Amino acid sequence: MADEHREESQEEQRKPEPDLTAVFTGSQALEKAPEIYGVPTGIEGLDDLFFIVKPVKKKLEKVSLKGIPAYSVMNLTGVSDTGKSLMAEQFTVFRASQGDKVAFITVESPANFVVASLKLRAAAMGLNFDDFQDNIILIDAASSTRIRENVPDLLATLAYVIKTYKVKFTVIDSVTGLFENKEMLARAIVRRLFNFMKKWYQTAIFVSQKRSGHEELTAEAAGGYAVGHIVDGTMVLAKELIDSPYKAKMYKKEIGDIVRLFRIDGCRMSGHDTRTHFLEITETGLVKIKEPIGGIKNGY
Repeated sequence: MADEHREESQEEQRKPEPDLTAVFTGSQALEKAPEIYGVPTGIEGLDDLFFIVKPVKKKLEKVSLKGIPAYSVMNLTGVSDTGKSLMAEQFTVFRASQGDKVAFITVESPANFVVASLKLRAAAMGLNFDDFQDNIILIDAASSTRIRENVPDLLATLAYVIKTYKVKFTVIDSVTGLFENKEMLARAIVRRLFNFMKKWYQTAIFVSQKRSGHEELTAEAAGGYAVGHIVDGTMVLAKELIDSPYKAKMYKKEIGDIVRLFRIDGCRMSGHDTRTHFLEITETGLVKIKEPIGGIKNGY
């Protein structure tokens, strides 16, 4: 008991100390602030859904970013079979085809299976995978228990890849696999990943799984709202069975059809279209963002 009281007394006597490295004036912070611009994704219908507001002739006008915001960390979430991995792969292939280096952390499938899928995605996009295949650097967390279960080792591996290959883009499919059976740690793990991406100025896509019990078009993923609350923005993919005349009329589909939907659930780095859009997965496995439900008359 004496030792416990002594420790409590020492804790009470210790004075809090400010961390001056965390204090910036506005101008000091601006010196380190990157220019925000759009990064084209290669996903039809997506890039014009993000915009910034600029003064044009004394009026404020929306100007399309023509892509997701550079240096953003975007959460891509949905239940199974909604097109999340296809979308992440499409983004990876497109950026690599443009000459950029992309780190692809695969947590669900071994790297050799993922690269086969990436090659199929390239063929569907009319691209020759052999021309840029080495612009994609795969980190096989699916096969390596050490880096899948140990976030510091994973980030050390990614830091090596970024420095060695001059990587600008990182895709993780999926972050959910990094906190399987330990969802109480989800927020801490995602926060660590997010801070790492910011430190290394990465434009990143985090794929996350939704539990089947979650509402289809919410940003909630496995681990609760941990992912959506930390990242810069969330893109939600969903699918719905047309099982009533009401749905058939609303979606203009036949009973028994499957409707796929897409929505941007917030983006702190730019403006974005807030409407729910139809989503299509083509026979060749490409994702396309289609018109909004109710047509295009409403604007952004």
